[in-house]
Amino acid sequence: MTKLIYLIDDDELVRQSAALLLKAHGYTVEQFSSGEAFLDIADAAEPGCIMLDLHMPGLDGHQTQEALNAKGIRFPVLILTGMGDIGRAVRAMKNGAFEFIEKPYVQDHLLTTLDNAFGELDRRVNALGKLDDAKERIAKLSNRERQVMQGLLDGLPNKLIAYNLGLSIRTVESFRATLMEKLNVRTVSAAVRLAMVAGLPAFSEEHPEKTDG
Repeated sequence: MTKLIYLIDDDELVRQSAALLLKAHGYTVEQFSSGEAFLDIADAAEPGCIMLDLHMPGLDGHQTQEALNAKGIRFPVLILTGMGDIGRAVRAMKNGAFEFIEKPYVQDHLLTTLDNAFGELDRRVNALGKLDDAKERIAKLSNRERQVMQGLLDGLPNKLIAYNLGLSIRTVESFRATLMEKLNVRTVSAAVRLAMVAGLPAFSEEHPEKTDG
């Protein structure tokens, strides 16, 4: 995977210097002179890590980070800060920043931090892929199959699921077999894990009806 870095800093000399260093170590770097400039393309941005300066005209680093969070963009963010900005950097980390890097950069520390950040990015992309896959599979279920799945998720035996839904035990068993086929799983435990990844709500929130969806 291309290791893509979005470098956001209003200081052109700092950007150019950092870009030269990063490119020399195999990174692909896209430069932005402001938070606004990156936010303009953020929705379509490929997964990467963000190096974000705190002190910028217009939107500062905190405001840019908050805007990214509001958009649901969860790329690892490395906050670029000068000496004396540690308090602000800690605030940024509380808002979800991966790490802060002091200027001027210590090369080994920067590269090690980036290596860790891209490891975190891989984990987030993988988790997002699993989430999307789980939601896609769950979406194939009919309303009644989701209700039966919800009963399994709550650890209920077929008899109780049947009672709660006003169905026969044999009908519940049939729905269970069908939903497992749709989810492409062989065991109830695998179906439950998939449902948990997809974030299926609690049984009581489903308000099951007496007719099949």
